[in-house]
Amino acid sequence: MVDQQHDKKEQRVINFGAGPAKLPEEVLREVQAELLSFAGSGISILELSHRSKDFEKIVNGAQNILRDLLNIPDNYKILFMQGGGTGLFAAIPLNLMTTGTADYIVTGSWSAKAAKEATKYGKINMVLPKESKYTGIPDQSKWNLDSKTSYVYYCANETIHGVEWNYIPETNGVPLIADMSSNILTKPLDISKFGLIFAGAQKNIGPAGVTLVIVRDDLLGHAMSVCPSILNFTIMANDNSLHNTPPLFQIYFVDRVFNWIKERGGVETMEKNAIKKSQKIYNVIDKSDGFYKCPIDINARSKMNIPFRIRDNDEELEKEFLSGAVSRGMLQLKGHRSVGGIRASLYNAIREDEVEVLAEYMKWFHKQHSKK
Repeated sequence: MVDQQHDKKEQRVINFGAGPAKLPEEVLREVQAELLSFAGSGISILELSHRSKDFEKIVNGAQNILRDLLNIPDNYKILFMQGGGTGLFAAIPLNLMTTGTADYIVTGSWSAKAAKEATKYGKINMVLPKESKYTGIPDQSKWNLDSKTSYVYYCANETIHGVEWNYIPETNGVPLIADMSSNILTKPLDISKFGLIFAGAQKNIGPAGVTLVIVRDDLLGHAMSVCPSILNFTIMANDNSLHNTPPLFQIYFVDRVFNWIKERGGVETMEKNAIKKSQKIYNVIDKSDGFYKCPIDINARSKMNIPFRIRDNDEELEKEFLSGAVSRGMLQLKGHRSVGGIRASLYNAIREDEVEVLAEYMKWFHKQHSKK
């Protein structure tokens, strides 16, 4: 009986949540194994001083491996900050809005929230007309860019709506700012095209509580006088992310995830996996004769977050689908409350065989209900 209870505790489900999301099981076990004694020191990482040499090695190691994974040029700083993506919505204008105005390309809920927050600090130019629904990326010929803008901001992957950019916007030399919270480290990037990239950890790189910032050197040193110290990129860069007590455990965990990605072939392998995994689900949707529908334009479909509805938004049928998924060990498939339906998030830690379980369930569910 005791062994059965232990096995049940150890049993893992498939977490398709949008964030906090599934973490690599290998990393979880590695962290678990040394939780009581970090690197044989006799002290837990949860107790370690942020001023210790051991923690300095963790921060520097994480920066070095990320620089290697993404080919980050030497004229960029890598910061580990607090406040999440929402904190960065304020930090970006506070640090970078040098002309009093900024361009925001809104293609979903998260870029809309960022634009709204930025209005507290200056004039915001909405590059695109306001949409009632977000289903794609409007052609660049329709954009209304401000010639006096400090920067151009966009969200590379909108988790709620499932809209992902398949190219990097052209800004003609104006600093490009990207929220990559949900698709960082899922494909190679030309970092030199960006002024700043940020990513909340809790989707592809670790547990919630730390936010990654990659910022070009020439954008430092221009913060508004009212910018809080902990949101000031220059202060954080000068102090190597140690201006105040950082989230030690989260940074330690992120370092382990970076190593996990490197050991599996880097972002090139992550991209191949993302294409294969997402295609399994989109294939089921597209071959279901309209039983499943994804509202997103094909060229803007996200490889990370796949939203879909069942039989013309039949909410009772969707509840049945979700209930059946839970009974089969698949959790957090419910769509965001603002859009409803179903959403499968396929971040790096989700394995191909786990996606196959969902795809087979979708086929079975369609077959069961096509008889009625």
